[in-house]
Amino acid sequence: MQSLLNPSLAEARRDDATRPMQGRKIVDWLINETRGERFIDNIFVEMCERLVAAGVPVARASLHFRIHHPQWIGARILWRKGLSEAELQTYEYGIEDTEQYLNSPLHEFNNGAPEVRAHLDDPAAGGPQYPLYDELRASGLTDYFIWPLEHTLGKRHAVTFASDRPGGFSDDDMAVFADLLPALALVSEIRLKNRFARTLLETYVGPHASEQILAGATTRGSGVTVGAAILICDLRDFTKLSDLWPRDDVIELLNGYFDAMCEPIERHGGEILKFMGDGLLAIFPLSDPMACSNLLSAISEAQAALARLNEENVQKGHEPLGYGIGVHVGDVMYGNIGSSKRLDFTVIGPAVNIASRLESLTKVIKRPILLSRAFVEMARCQGELENLGSHPVRGLDEPIDVFAFSGNFASADSTAGA
Repeated sequence: MQSLLNPSLAEARRDDATRPMQGRKIVDWLINETRGERFIDNIFVEMCERLVAAGVPVARASLHFRIHHPQWIGARILWRKGLSEAELQTYEYGIEDTEQYLNSPLHEFNNGAPEVRAHLDDPAAGGPQYPLYDELRASGLTDYFIWPLEHTLGKRHAVTFASDRPGGFSDDDMAVFADLLPALALVSEIRLKNRFARTLLETYVGPHASEQILAGATTRGSGVTVGAAILICDLRDFTKLSDLWPRDDVIELLNGYFDAMCEPIERHGGEILKFMGDGLLAIFPLSDPMACSNLLSAISEAQAALARLNEENVQKGHEPLGYGIGVHVGDVMYGNIGSSKRLDFTVIGPAVNIASRLESLTKVIKRPILLSRAFVEMARCQGELENLGSHPVRGLDEPIDVFAFSGNFASADSTAGA
């Protein structure tokens, strides 16, 4: 097995008048006929199928990208001959320290090798004997190589191809790949940057808001009025904790608290619009007839997750975390608010203010979760809540009826929020 291609990538790119035309045709297709396709995996599958149809013996191919994501460090798009769709796999941070990665040709490539090739059916070939090569041989593959996929500003990704033909890829086959590489790099970078933009927006403003922004809602005041169930949550005594605890412990505490709250909210269809220090704002749009029921289920699961988190904190010698949650329902203005140059995609309106006031009221009533009558009536869950009577709320002329949430809402009316 060889660490460098033979012929090398530079040789494959030689100016040769006898170079096969099929590569040029596929390059023309990549550049001129893929504009309407958003996803690089679909383009990659069709490119591989076109290579096979042109007589290039590709049996397996993959793209490896480093990506910007809070959970994943990279992604792989894998195609095998006969498959109409590619397999998409993501890799979490830390995989670069695993034995599987360290003992792989991709690690050799990422560690500086300009290219890696393995003649799998040549018993005399030397070089590293990676476990992946045994898997490829067992699948009937005879040749495998990794080439760089160069994006702008020095971003280096990888593309691999493998053959099942005896003897592997010919020099003409390698010349076809060399023709394709610049076009594939260009086409993949455009799609990857689009995916990065979407991922970053989803990370910072949520999936629904990111869709609105990408669809063109980027001017101040742009937005719509929507009906929504609103949840505002705040951590108690955070200022005191942040003064007493080491910085890293405070960050760990906040991350654990937000995981406990956010995962149930997102799992049940809620959209987290804003983190406000130690608090959050989330909505459940009433376009979903189960919105109110879903919000109650999210709170119930978050309570259980926070209880588990508090058990861990107590075991570490920390005080249990307190929190307050206010819930209301009503129309909100959903869109861009801010200065002419700095915008925030969020919700505003009287309904949001009432939810915020209810969250503050939890400190006075000493109940961690308070819900308005308007929400309770829409959710049809009066029988499962405790009516705490009317209470004055700052900013409102009239007191409002307040209910306490105290348990599992799994039995809530399945038509809640309809």
